[in-house]
Amino acid sequence: MAEITSVLGGFGRKSAIVFVDGAQAPSREFSVTQKIRKAVFPVGGLGTRFLPVTKAMPKEMLPVVDKPLIQYAVEEALEAGIEEIIFVTGRGKEAIEDFFDHSFELRQVLSERGKEAELRMIEFPVLEAGSIVYTRQQDPLGLGHAVWCARALVGNEPFAILLADDLVMADTPCLKQMVAAYHETGGNIVAVEDVPREHTKRYGILDVASDDGRLAEVKGLVEKPEPEVAPSTLSIIGRYILLPEIFEYLSERKKGAGGEIQLTDSMARMIGQTPFHGLRFEGTRFDCGDKAGFFEANVAFALARPELRDQVTEIVKKYAADDGH
Repeated sequence: MAEITSVLGGFGRKSAIVFVDGAQAPSREFSVTQKIRKAVFPVGGLGTRFLPVTKAMPKEMLPVVDKPLIQYAVEEALEAGIEEIIFVTGRGKEAIEDFFDHSFELRQVLSERGKEAELRMIEFPVLEAGSIVYTRQQDPLGLGHAVWCARALVGNEPFAILLADDLVMADTPCLKQMVAAYHETGGNIVAVEDVPREHTKRYGILDVASDDGRLAEVKGLVEKPEPEVAPSTLSIIGRYILLPEIFEYLSERKKGAGGEIQLTDSMARMIGQTPFHGLRFEGTRFDCGDKAGFFEANVAFALARPELRDQVTEIVKKYAADDGH
């Protein structure tokens, strides 16, 4: 009977030394990837594009129909098999912590009034004790810095990052698609979509080595390039699966575009050392950090709700037909 006595290597593909009836057989290659158990949610940003409301309210708590953006993101993570939620918060973000905690007063009032449906609605955000942890980003020094603040909580294992600003409507949740791709390729994976060339200066852009229409092998990354020098129009959205080696580069605290510590810069330095791919996910992404994108998400998600579809359709028709007089 065959017995595997040793497994060598790091993340991704590993070699196994196999002994068959006491004799060493030739080594072979097989794909081994660690499970993605942890997800980091950088929620410490100031939300300046949504002032004045974000002066007193976290942008991640802005509602799309009747759920805050952060709940959609957490639901996506859980559906992808994530076991531990790590929030990197900042000052004024206490509402997020409260949202994922019990509201005893509200529960009592709803119970006394026999509002069973409403009681069920507020149960989901309360996850199992210990499955949500928080750390503080004292200064808003960029996305890379926010991720670095979670280093001790992530430890030495691959992990996911979700930006709640990017809301994805998909039959199979975006992160679940990425986890499946990760088990195919190992290494680092980012969710990507093509954007108009004039918009490349808003995003991290891939320099592509090869592309099969679903997975693009990455040979370089450029943060917010001008359209005329952008290597492609394939942009990273707010979904990542990264190996823990990223923290080595983030620890150098090098500033990039906008004078901030950019996550893209550290990711670029990992290319060539481990597999790195961009996944064209199936679904529609809404940029809810932008007012027009946020409004579009509300319309789209409302139209997807059977109990709201007819009403919202009539409202949209009414205002679309209004010539302003």
